[in-house]
Amino acid sequence: MAGREDGAFPAHGRGIGPATWAEELLDQLRPTGWDVRKVVAWLAGAAHGTACLLDGAGALVAGEPVPSADDLVADVLAGRFASAAFQDRDRHVHLVRVGGPHAPPAGVLAVARAAPFDRQAAEMLSRTVGVVELLLRAHETGAAGRRLERATSALRLAILQLLMVEDTVSARRVAAGLWPGLLDTDTATVYVVETHRDERERLTAECLAATGHRALVVRCPAVDGHVIVVAPADGAGRALRSLVGERPHTYLGGSTRQGLARTATAYGQAVSALALARVRPDGTAVYAERTHPERLMDTEALRAWSVRLLRPLDTLPHHTRAELVATTRLGLEFTAVSAARILGVSRNTVRARMERTERLLGTDFSHLTVRAAVHLALNTQAGLAPAPAAAPAPPVPAARLRDLLAGPALRTWAQELLGRLAADTRDLRGTLRAWIAAGGNAERAAHLLGVHAQTVREHVRGVEPVLERRLLAVGSDLYEVVLAHLVVGDLEQPALDGHE
Repeated sequence: MAGREDGAFPAHGRGIGPATWAEELLDQLRPTGWDVRKVVAWLAGAAHGTACLLDGAGALVAGEPVPSADDLVADVLAGRFASAAFQDRDRHVHLVRVGGPHAPPAGVLAVARAAPFDRQAAEMLSRTVGVVELLLRAHETGAAGRRLERATSALRLAILQLLMVEDTVSARRVAAGLWPGLLDTDTATVYVVETHRDERERLTAECLAATGHRALVVRCPAVDGHVIVVAPADGAGRALRSLVGERPHTYLGGSTRQGLARTATAYGQAVSALALARVRPDGTAVYAERTHPERLMDTEALRAWSVRLLRPLDTLPHHTRAELVATTRLGLEFTAVSAARILGVSRNTVRARMERTERLLGTDFSHLTVRAAVHLALNTQAGLAPAPAAAPAPPVPAARLRDLLAGPALRTWAQELLGRLAADTRDLRGTLRAWIAAGGNAERAAHLLGVHAQTVREHVRGVEPVLERRLLAVGSDLYEVVLAHLVVGDLEQPALDGHE
């Protein structure tokens, strides 16, 4: 049977019918088939030869190398020719430029086959070039979108890190360029949304949509399944609760409203509330405004004690002092690894800064009582309003920590808190006291008590729901319990370089 004059063959013959190959080429544009390599492989089969795609520098991108003349490839890439053809021994080769004539070349599509190129083969190559151009353009657009998303995500994280170290001025400056008005507020609420790590990307996008892009939404750098939301607007909480209610195994913890400079404190509150959210039917919880020990102390005496304890830090340049204080606060609130990820530095940097703070204050952070005392001083200095400058306040007698903890209201609070443990037949209070004295080390506490380390861990876990505080994770909850033990005299006062 003679071939058709235009070179197109029926589908059942030795070629592919025009409708058939066109349909197959269009199939390459389906969302599931957007792959240049598949298109080049299809072209090679449809043309009964070999095909390859070269990039703008002449390097192989897809397919199998075909015989080519370097000078012709260079001419096509340079735009001197839109296409070129030559014969290499028994192979007929066609080269076609991919990309517009006035734009940088995307590359060259080359096909080599034994038979001369007829009209169908030439049209097949020409149409395939158009498909390849579309796919490359879509890929570049998608890549640009992903680069923009990564850059935007990095900016959000940078803003959060600035807020965590109380640099609100720089945080506002960075935010103003892309999200004008986002941080034009003095206060905000921090939420932490928890889901499976594989679902976090989708959840992040949904949090952005739910808050109307009027909140700072950040993938938590410390915990893979967490999304942090710093929400200036009051309505964000309702939107996030609605979002969580529609998703299984997703939980929401929220802070009380805090000043932007206390974002780290608010974050700690949100994480604490998250622990309660996991056991609630609706999967949400807000940090409870319970009675904190510092609120039961004499305010002026507490301020004066904090200033005296932290005075060695005042010898440092302002920037260095702020860096040490911010890092130490986060290092006391979270693990060194988590603090490092939040700040965007190495864990060794966090440890080095905290060790420098230890040396300056003459303390030892391996003792939980010391950590609790320094945590109290740092939070007092950050949270109390500055004293009015109009009239000098009367001098406050130099107070020691033991004096601050001696008030009757504080003793009542501590006795009520620790008294909750008496209802359990196990000696939870004794285990807890030994565990704190051992620096939170279950093995050392077990050795002191003459029990197994697992028993110590189980007892401490059993204490958490009774006291409604997280203890196995460092942070404010643990330090409150440590202070309660100091108040009732169950632990020795910490060594604070003469300021105990």
